[in-house]
Amino acid sequence: MKQFQTVISLSNQMELVSIKPNVYTCNILINCFCHLHRVDLGFSVLAKILKLGFEPDIITFTTLINGLCRDGKIGHAVDLFDKIVAMGHQPDVRTYTVIVNGMCKIGKLYLAMGLVKRMAEKGCEANVVTYIIDGLCKCNQVDEAFELFKEIKTQGILPNVVTHTSLIHGLCYSSKWKEASALFEEMLERNIVPDVVTFSILVDELCKDGMIIKAQSILSRMIQTGVEPNTITYNSLIDGYGLHGQMHLARKVFDVMTRKGCHLDVHTYNILINWYCKKKCIYKAKQLLYEMSSTGLIPNHYTYSSLIYGLCYTRRPREALKFFRDMCATGYLPDVVTYSTLVHGFCENGHLDIALCLFHEMKVTKLKPNIATYNIIIEGMCKAGSFKDVKQLLSGLFIDRLQPTVYTYTIIIDGLSKRGFVDEAYQVFRNMENGVCLPNNCSYNVMIHGFLRRKDLVKAAELIRDMRCKGFSADNTTLMLVAENNAIVKLL
Repeated sequence: MKQFQTVISLSNQMELVSIKPNVYTCNILINCFCHLHRVDLGFSVLAKILKLGFEPDIITFTTLINGLCRDGKIGHAVDLFDKIVAMGHQPDVRTYTVIVNGMCKIGKLYLAMGLVKRMAEKGCEANVVTYIIDGLCKCNQVDEAFELFKEIKTQGILPNVVTHTSLIHGLCYSSKWKEASALFEEMLERNIVPDVVTFSILVDELCKDGMIIKAQSILSRMIQTGVEPNTITYNSLIDGYGLHGQMHLARKVFDVMTRKGCHLDVHTYNILINWYCKKKCIYKAKQLLYEMSSTGLIPNHYTYSSLIYGLCYTRRPREALKFFRDMCATGYLPDVVTYSTLVHGFCENGHLDIALCLFHEMKVTKLKPNIATYNIIIEGMCKAGSFKDVKQLLSGLFIDRLQPTVYTYTIIIDGLSKRGFVDEAYQVFRNMENGVCLPNNCSYNVMIHGFLRRKDLVKAAELIRDMRCKGFSADNTTLMLVAENNAIVKLL
């Protein structure tokens, strides 16, 4: 029941009435302290076990190791593991699973693999191997995960559906579709039936990678296998169709879910609302919002931000603001993303004054603007030529304990250059090079654009050479401007 404090209180009451605890009682108490992130008190209970003359068992040590791992003290957990082995205690599968999982979380994957090999010599359950493979995949070490997968099979450890699913996920994420497909077929040949998670991962990753037809094929196979698609599967398919602009098919999947009685969650509605907004179908997005509310689902920040974005994107920022005010009147508390979306909409549509009012309103409501919000306002000011205001705003940025990013400086360089203040832009660029924030590919190209537009070919050529030395490359605008000023070729 997770009533840890009550357990500790009961333990104290036991002692008050002179009921002596045993190892089992003490293990429960250690577990409670570890769940409360007080592993130090868990060790105090271990000292008490020894003082009472009891012998701590493997559950005692495994619980403490787990507590250390939960607190991120993986090094201490490994030390304790080594000590108990040296003392002659035999770790069980649970002990190995806990320590292996901890190692994977901090990227100590090769150490974890070494442990698995030790376990293989003594007999090992597949769920422990799954932690390793899953950990390797999450650290983008899919090739190593695949090698381990092949190795454990030679040692007689049979991977289960979870192991296969973890590896398929890693292979799909790394766009190794051939290997993922072969592994999927191998599962079927070995009579390891893929579950809804396996199929959903394949559908999701195929949709994200633009292979919607293959995703449809996997869905058909899923149904033929007798595995019923769930909300996650359908959500992935809706998102995939939206990504390809096939909104009629996205809506069709949504309707299929409704007919089948599949649970439509907030995320389902949000995906469809988001794509309708991106495709400028605001009316349909609003219809979905009202439908969503009528089913008892509560729209979240993402729902409102999508609609506000859609209204701003279709050049209706004032309507977006009215929608925003109406939502706030119903008790909705906007977050930084919602405010930033609205601020961006007004900046993009040339209403810097309203954007600034919203920016200051945000601060009054105790919402702290993030660097993305500041960048939006800075870009709006640069477009309006309000460079003195930019300087003042940068001071506010430091007050809010935020640091300008390379994108922040690139916006300022671009704004100054386009207004004809190329020398001032170059000064900002040089300040970046002096260690404020090193320029990236975009920064170089933007500065080069400024010099080329001013026909300062010597400076442009100098920067192009410098850019090449740093491993950066010209973007399309730079190439176009160089073509217009072909005399620069002699200077390169």
